[in-house]
Amino acid sequence: MASAKIATLLIRTLAKPISNQIKQQVKEHERFRSLCVNLAQFMYRSETNLRQNILGEPAKHVRPLSRSQVSTAIENGANALAEGFLFSVAAGLIVAETWRSSWNESKRRDSVNVRLEELECASHN
Repeated sequence: MASAKIATLLIRTLAKPISNQIKQQVKEHERFRSLCVNLAQFMYRSETNLRQNILGEPAKHVRPLSRSQVSTAIENGANALAEGFLFSVAAGLIVAETWRSSWNESKRRDSVNVRLEELECASHN
């Protein structure tokens, strides 16, 4: 029991630096940068078009994102990926702990049932 808790704590402790390393790596990865910029540009265009449609404004050309908006998009994408990694680790640990707990409970229940059967057989003899 204690070893499982220590292992969980160790994994959670190691996940944060790994997450930071992922975050740093993806910021420098050209394809990821391009994906973040394209996604941010799509969201910006969609939001502008939706706003124009809701407010009844005439359609106008949507300018590309500025350099600071591009930097923010890359930073937000890297943060989302790093946080997604941390969430996956935490969710995996919760699922593993739940499975381990249920397996231990099942094993204990089977042990009690076997012991009860042994006592019933002994009392009948």
